[in-house]
Amino acid sequence: MKQLLLSSLAFVALSAPALSADSLVATGESIYDWSGFHVGIGGGRGAVIHDASTAQLGGVSLDGIGGDGIFGEISAGYDHVFSNGVVLGAIVSGRWGNVKSTANTGTALLVGGFVGDVEATYGFDAVARLGYSITPKTLAFVLGGYSWQRFELSSNLLNTNWNEGGYVLGIGMETAFRDNWTLRSEYRYANYSSENVAGLVTTDPSIHTFRTTLNYRLNGGNSGRTMAPVNYNWTGLKVGAAIGAGAAVTDISVPVIGATADGLGSEGVLGEINVGYDHEFGNGIVAGAVLAARYTSLESTGAIGAGTAKFEADYGFDALLRVGKVFNNSTLAYVIGGYSWQHFEISTSPSVFAYDWSASGYTIGTGGEHAISDRMTAYAEYRFTQYEDETTTIAGAATTIEPHTHTFRLGMKYKLY
Repeated sequence: MKQLLLSSLAFVALSAPALSADSLVATGESIYDWSGFHVGIGGGRGAVIHDASTAQLGGVSLDGIGGDGIFGEISAGYDHVFSNGVVLGAIVSGRWGNVKSTANTGTALLVGGFVGDVEATYGFDAVARLGYSITPKTLAFVLGGYSWQRFELSSNLLNTNWNEGGYVLGIGMETAFRDNWTLRSEYRYANYSSENVAGLVTTDPSIHTFRTTLNYRLNGGNSGRTMAPVNYNWTGLKVGAAIGAGAAVTDISVPVIGATADGLGSEGVLGEINVGYDHEFGNGIVAGAVLAARYTSLESTGAIGAGTAKFEADYGFDALLRVGKVFNNSTLAYVIGGYSWQHFEISTSPSVFAYDWSASGYTIGTGGEHAISDRMTAYAEYRFTQYEDETTTIAGAATTIEPHTHTFRLGMKYKLY
């Protein structure tokens, strides 16, 4: 995960000087002035993965315990534009939400069982960002810095809370649609330090979030620099490729003992290839279809003594429709949704149990696509996918498994005609 985001950081940093030589011209469309202070309000969805282990119960570990939810956010920051067009800035953001994991062991562990949840309630990030205008009104950037998070455990056996600090990395795009108003969309990955909860369980949390923020910029408007305008027609057949990251949260229930968990947490990266067709109508509305094939490394592992078990979501495909609106001649904001198919696998070592299956489901999401030439576009997209449940027998008990995923992808498309 960290290597993927650091690669994105290097790409932006190395590309900016080359882009400035080709794109900044004496005449053309005015580039938005990103310099100055800004404040924002927004929110998003997130998934938390707790890598948990305990020595008291015979060395049991689980990578990881998953959950998801929504959050709201306020932010403030400052940006400075250098003479070569590179933007360097800082953002401080505070959030509050209900991103949580829940479990009910039924009669499996203790008399009366365990019923409770671990919730990521409030926190803040202090990050620096580095970016470059890929269109006159769109800034692409990477970010990194410090993150702090409050966690709360509420259960029938124990109630406690703790704070954890860690690092956060991310990538995003910001688009101006008025002189002082911009819309920023980001994916962030935060990894926090270990915490021993009540002397029993050690947890190492990580959180994947996708957020959108409406910003008011005090000095917004046109700068003295210009960029050659992009003459892009959104109608056409396109092929593309993307990389990304995300998390899967798998809800598990064992009816015979009344046990449920929301859920098993998995995280990893993905690669995707796609083909699609869009049609632009006269009022700037764009509608189209996308077929995509992907491979993911979303997985989680558990261990009891010398034995291990693994859950994997590896390959799949999507058949999606999208509709959006063109802004500033070169930016398409859109929603996307449709059918998804995914292959899953559970295996153990030593090999005492193996099971694989495929599941259909639906996907909904949102994204932004930005024309960088008359043939090429770059896009960033968030998707939520819910798959149908699967019932199998594990350790002699009928078990229902129902996965859903949160994924973010960053890609490019080439228009064939």
